[in-house]
Amino acid sequence: MSHTPDLGRYHLLHTIRGRPAQHGWWWNETVARGKFLACIGLYGVPGAHITLTAEETGEQLAAWPDEA
Repeated sequence: MSHTPDLGRYHLLHTIRGRPAQHGWWWNETVARGKFLACIGLYGVPGAHITLTAEETGEQLAAWPDEA
């Protein structure tokens, strides 16, 4: 996965109807997960999709709505 290492290890992406709306990077997973939950509370509306990814591994750590 291509990314800029200086931005952080954990990437939060918020899209609306498939279009990027905002994103952020954090080095600390606990902080990143807190931002993920806050983003759901603020922007979790129909058509929104929010993901948290570990940039080093490409592993998706969390998604809203759940991708079950």
